[in-house]
Amino acid sequence: MSKKHEKSTDDLPYRPCVGLCVFNAAGKVFVGRRLGGPEHVDATHSWQMPQGGIDKGEEPYDAALRELYEETSIRSVTLIGEVDQWLSYDLPGRIAGEAWKGKYRGQTQKWFAFRFTGADGEIDILRPGGGRHKPEFMEWRWEDIDAVIGLIIPFKRGVYEEVVKQFRRFAQG
Repeated sequence: MSKKHEKSTDDLPYRPCVGLCVFNAAGKVFVGRRLGGPEHVDATHSWQMPQGGIDKGEEPYDAALRELYEETSIRSVTLIGEVDQWLSYDLPGRIAGEAWKGKYRGQTQKWFAFRFTGADGEIDILRPGGGRHKPEFMEWRWEDIDAVIGLIIPFKRGVYEEVVKQFRRFAQG
């Protein structure tokens, strides 16, 4: 579809979501390399921190714990911070029409910082949530917080810049 015939997403709502910045004892953050999906068209920038939708009637904090478990199997965490405001990004045109059945223009996210208190063996991205959830990541690693901005797909970069700015203080381990 040509640009002049693309449907505008300006009138669509944002999908309410949570984002999770999980720090290990050394002050590094968890990042996973996405398996795919319509919003991940750039293999170079396929890494991200866990994130996911908030179910109807669910509190953001509860959604954060649920999403973390569903994507990584992590349960051993302590809340250490949260971003006061909601952070939003728009999906680029073609992707907006494919992701979430074209119902949303992008995401608005409530971000939380957690300290991981378990052992790395707790993390299971291939059989997340005890094998009850479909894997979203193909690999994972602990990364310096300042490096994650360069790993994220460009249209999410503004959100990540704000998250890094607000949570950098937790990187001291």
